[in-house]
Amino acid sequence: MRLTVFWERMAEHFGTGYAETFARDHVMSELGGRTVDEALAAGWEAKDVWRVVCDVMNVPPERR
Repeated sequence: MRLTVFWERMAEHFGTGYAETFARDHVMSELGGRTVDEALAAGWEAKDVWRVVCDVMNVPPERR
């Protein structure tokens, strides 16, 4: 998954403004105690981060 697709999906699910806030501030144990931004900066694949976000935030299957 390209980062552009990842951010499009984040914006579609959370809204543009909140997607950025969520990515910056929400720490998830499933990402090793990192935020989305930190996980991506640490080299996590966007598709893996998106899967974690989907699981943690109960993103409906049709939006995954």
